[in-house]
Amino acid sequence: MGKRIKKLKKIRIHREGTDTLIYSAMALIAIGVILWRTFESHIPFYIFAVIFGSVWCVVLNFFRCPIRLFGTDDTEKLVVAPADGNVVVIEEVEENKYFHEKRIMVSIFMSLFNVHANWFPVDGKVKMVKHQDGAFHKAWLPKASEENEMTDIVITTPEGTDILCRQVAGAMARRIKTYAKEGEDCYIDEHLGFIKFGSRVDLFLPLGTDILVDMKQTTVGNQTVIARLK
Repeated sequence: MGKRIKKLKKIRIHREGTDTLIYSAMALIAIGVILWRTFESHIPFYIFAVIFGSVWCVVLNFFRCPIRLFGTDDTEKLVVAPADGNVVVIEEVEENKYFHEKRIMVSIFMSLFNVHANWFPVDGKVKMVKHQDGAFHKAWLPKASEENEMTDIVITTPEGTDILCRQVAGAMARRIKTYAKEGEDCYIDEHLGFIKFGSRVDLFLPLGTDILVDMKQTTVGNQTVIARLK
C-alpha cells in the first residue's frame, strides 16, 4: 500500500481559479439582487441562492490548493503521486509516443471533487514538454490516454532514469495548464500544472519498478508514495 507523509494543514485557492470565482460570485450577487427586488415573494431568490450557491461552493472546493510538503529530503528513487484521486490503471503497456518500449502505466483519476493541482512526481530535470490536441473522452476510459487532449512531460531523475508524466483532459476538462519547462530542474513539492474540471494523470515507469499502490486506492498529491524505481 502507498505510504503517506504528514502534510501541512494549510489551504489556499489556486491562481487558476481566482478570476473564475470572483467573476462568478459577482454575477450571482447581481442576479440575486435583481430577483430580490423584482419579485414580491422572495421564494425565487431563495431557490436561486440555494442552487447556485451550492454550485459555487463546489467550484470553490475544486480550486482548493493545499500547501503540502513531502516531509523528507530522502526522495531517491521514489515516485510520489502527482495528483489527488483514485488509481484506475496499473498495467504493463506499450508506450509508443516517446519510449517505444513496454512500461508500467499507473493512472490517477481526478473527480470534480478532488484538488486538481498537479505536482512533480520525482526530483530531476525536465527533458521534454509536448502538448497534443485531441478528443475529450471520459477521463477514466482507456482510450483517453491515447486520444484525448494531453501534455507529456518527460523527467530525467538524478539517477538517469526517464519517466513520463502525462496530463490528460477529460470530458469536462477543456484547459490543461503546464508549468514545467524543458531544461529546468524540478522537485517534489513543486507544482507541475493544473487541469480544470475532471481529468487524469498517467505515469509511465520502467519495467521492474516496485509499485506501492493498489487499484482503486485513494492517492494524495505530493504525499502518497506510489512506486520505487529499481
